[in-house]
Amino acid sequence: MALDSYSGPGQDEALVGRVLGTADATPLQFWVAVAPGAYLQLDDVVTTRREVPGRDPVTISGLVTQVRARHEGAQFESDVFAIADGTLPAQVQEAAEITTTRVDPEVYVPPTPGAVVHRAAGDLRTAALHFDAMSRRVPIGTGRDGAPLYLNAEFLDGTRGAHVSISGVSGVATKTSFATFLLFSMLRSGVLGGEATNTRALVFNVKGEDLLFLDHPNNRLDESTVDAYLQLGLAASPFPDVAVYAPPRAGDPSGTPDVSSRLSGVESFYWTLEEFCADRLLPYVFADADDERQQYTMVIHAVTARLAREATPADGGVSIDGTRLGSYADLVDFVVAQCNDEQARPFWAGSAVGTGTVNAFARRLIASKRELSRLVRGDLGGASGHRVNTVDSAQVTVVDLHNLSERAQRFAVGVTLKTELERKERTAARKPLLFVVLDELNKYAPREGTSPIKEILLDIAERGRSLGVILIGAQQTASEVERRVVTNASVKVVGRLDPAEASRPEYGFLPGAQRARALIAKPGTMFVSQPELPVPLVVQFPFPAWASRVEEAGPMPRSKRRSRTQSADAFAVVGARAPGATLTDEEIPF
Repeated sequence: MALDSYSGPGQDEALVGRVLGTADATPLQFWVAVAPGAYLQLDDVVTTRREVPGRDPVTISGLVTQVRARHEGAQFESDVFAIADGTLPAQVQEAAEITTTRVDPEVYVPPTPGAVVHRAAGDLRTAALHFDAMSRRVPIGTGRDGAPLYLNAEFLDGTRGAHVSISGVSGVATKTSFATFLLFSMLRSGVLGGEATNTRALVFNVKGEDLLFLDHPNNRLDESTVDAYLQLGLAASPFPDVAVYAPPRAGDPSGTPDVSSRLSGVESFYWTLEEFCADRLLPYVFADADDERQQYTMVIHAVTARLAREATPADGGVSIDGTRLGSYADLVDFVVAQCNDEQARPFWAGSAVGTGTVNAFARRLIASKRELSRLVRGDLGGASGHRVNTVDSAQVTVVDLHNLSERAQRFAVGVTLKTELERKERTAARKPLLFVVLDELNKYAPREGTSPIKEILLDIAERGRSLGVILIGAQQTASEVERRVVTNASVKVVGRLDPAEASRPEYGFLPGAQRARALIAKPGTMFVSQPELPVPLVVQFPFPAWASRVEEAGPMPRSKRRSRTQSADAFAVVGARAPGATLTDEEIPF
């Protein structure tokens, strides 16, 4: 729709001002004098037009990134009192800074001072924000004008880019809520088409038991929230197909999952001693970031190789050199004894390794006994289903880690991601996609040091797009996350920021006004940067339709009482609908 297509009262209503003539106007930024009786606020979308000799008219669209008001005619600061009393003539004038988002056709000329500026709506707004160029759009919330905002799915699913980085203050920035909403929207908006049914998501729960109820409706939903989802073309419903895994309780020989709020539908995950040795999992015991110059890393690799060669299954545990080991503690004690034995040391730790290096390895390994004994078991056997496997699991797999120590969390995350990445490499196919939602990314991929899990996350960030593994990472401080992980994220999201953190260069994609606003942003407000737009979008996303804590959990939806196949079929029906389409009662599976 061209600007001159406005006619009658509609044109007067949309007109908000004229291009300012007392400030420089450039093709990428200009100021607008707000017309009497009109207003512009931050994040409004506006458009103007420039006649160019010998060419088609140029439409210049942009976002309001700053607004100011001043007295024209005032000379001194104290004049404001005289003006307010009516003894000094002056006029209030508002002006808005516009950052250009689109020039069509691409003739980069500045708008002419005095040119009419309209507030963009409908097709004009869609074009200004490049939504018309997105063949597959993922709804992410609404703007200040109440209209939907979108992400280009091609920068989420690996077609042209991948990965999401979400930063903000803990407890205020709603990072996890936005991550799960983005996942929900990706799975349910129809952008994946027929692939939605096979697409998988792996969600690590690291704080409380908040993510254990994704398949329960939120009992705090009201009519306005339901309408907000419908406006985005989504049904206000929980995730339809969810599997939950939790570690066994410490000291419990039966392997009961260590959760307190969810009483059903939770499976235990652990690794047998045989798997620990055969799959070479020992390096993930040392998954805290460390100086790569430490010599004991040589011992780790030597012992790992020895365990893979020598350990054989034995009544649930393993046998090494005729010694049966029935628990992780037994295995640790055996390895430490072999490394400290002068005759056995060359075979286990290496011939050129000194006592100090062995002791450094032994101290760290012994310290892991209490923390990992519940995850590496010789007493529970190798029954199927004890390892997290997204292929044989539900649409969304939640792995609960909140009751584990930091070392155990790193071990579980590292080994699980290693397994999933190796599986994707074996298939050599990008689809079906696997979305990985991981909070506290700065703990697993810190800027300094190296560790096995950091190397896996780097591999996902740099190569995951080609494998169909998409990382949705969240952290309080992007400045403390490995730079290559953050820079490889096509989509960057910011919620409420700490003032010191906001000044870091990692947030240079935020204009000055948005960076200042991030210091006071309310929960539910996110600043979303994507490659096709030069200015981040300020998004309000709706309240979760699924329970985010036990007190919000409503009754189990009907689909969970059906078979998992039936639930997946219902999911496919809803996911295949186009954004904005109306859902019938038969199509809503909850």
